[in-house]
Amino acid sequence: MGLLDVLDARLGDGLENMLCSHHTRRLRRLGWGDVLAGEGAGWFTPRRPVQHGNSIEVLVDGATAFPEVAKAIENAQKYVHIANWHASPDFRLTREPGAPQLRELLSAAAERVPVRVLLWAGPPFPMFEPTRKRALAAQKAFWECGAVRCELDARERTLHCHHEKVVIVDDVAFVGGLDMTAVEGDRHDSPEHPPRDLGWHDHTARVEGPVVAEVAAHFAARWLEIAGETLPPPEVPPEAGASSVQLVRTIPEKTYSFAPHGDFSLLDSYLRAFRAAESLIYVENQFLWSPEITEVLLEKLRRPPSDEFRMVLLLPQKPSNGADTTRGQLGRLLDADADRLVAATLVAHGDAPVYVHAKLSIVDDKWMSVGSANLNEHSLFNDTEVNVVTDDADVVRATRLRLWAEHLESDVSGPAHEVVDRVWRREMEGSGRVTALPGVSRRAGRLQGPLRGLLVDG
Repeated sequence: MGLLDVLDARLGDGLENMLCSHHTRRLRRLGWGDVLAGEGAGWFTPRRPVQHGNSIEVLVDGATAFPEVAKAIENAQKYVHIANWHASPDFRLTREPGAPQLRELLSAAAERVPVRVLLWAGPPFPMFEPTRKRALAAQKAFWECGAVRCELDARERTLHCHHEKVVIVDDVAFVGGLDMTAVEGDRHDSPEHPPRDLGWHDHTARVEGPVVAEVAAHFAARWLEIAGETLPPPEVPPEAGASSVQLVRTIPEKTYSFAPHGDFSLLDSYLRAFRAAESLIYVENQFLWSPEITEVLLEKLRRPPSDEFRMVLLLPQKPSNGADTTRGQLGRLLDADADRLVAATLVAHGDAPVYVHAKLSIVDDKWMSVGSANLNEHSLFNDTEVNVVTDDADVVRATRLRLWAEHLESDVSGPAHEVVDRVWRREMEGSGRVTALPGVSRRAGRLQGPLRGLLVDG
């Protein structure tokens, strides 16, 4: 290791330790200090209720998920509530000829039921999308639909946003990473990922059962503070399946009066599950720069809990920002144990890029989290985010097999560690849909996230 690399590593360690210490002091002050204490493990955080008797299905990619959302809105009998990072009034949820625009779809529903849309107001300065001008134009277009009520939430932390993507229609909720917009990328992609300018891999969880009331209550709490309207207490839907599901959130402190000390149950959920891992950690995520998350992953690679333990990370080749940050963390993980770790990205046939916008993780085929949260400081500490978590082993394993079959186009039915060693590594060297992430930055490259965190994370 050269002198420059030594200095680079020390700089990385120093800034990262400063950020972690800052987060520890911040959460301890807010009464959330145990989250980062390194002791809790398991499939559910004790900070949020666990709802039993639900069904949960992961809808993979926009061409699968959006038609389900459209059908639910078309058949709404009670209400339609949407909370998004951004939603474009002219966006079409399906590509079928004559498909209505989102504003037309919501306007038709509003003739029967209340329709409420809650969007982020955009950054105070036009530094990134959606700009405040774009958000205001969307609000105006939705209001012009008549009974559709649209409100903008500007209570973001500095340089952060409202990032959750939630749709609740009657007794069904959709929680995931897909926004109803083409801003910054076309979300209409299919599991086949045909070659296009930029493919878009993402998920939405469709949930039914008592947990839907949790999602509805979260929306109602935000709506009350922004719109000033008290919604009726959500009815608890009847049991719809055998899955236990937990709603977990990121809500920064001092954002809403209903959570004055914040809600960091999403971070707690991730840390507990990763600490509990015995045989497999599978991550699909847009970003991987959180030092709190990376430290747990490093510990698993340095001290494997079993001979079969493997880790698979599916990340984008070129994130919209922080690319070197993601790969810098990846470099640390590869240094810890490259034999147990597979780090890949997606391409369409013909090497056209596929943007991994997903926010899904699976542990041991026993735990799964899917929603809007990236594994970075924005999503875990400073943006508003919503994920759903389940420990339904049948659902979790079926979801992993479906995703691996989609990505690898091969038989993935064997033990997970054998599929990683045999199929993942083979396909990454071929001309299929998965390929190794190109390049690993030096450690200083990953400091954009931690450095931003120290500057704006008060």
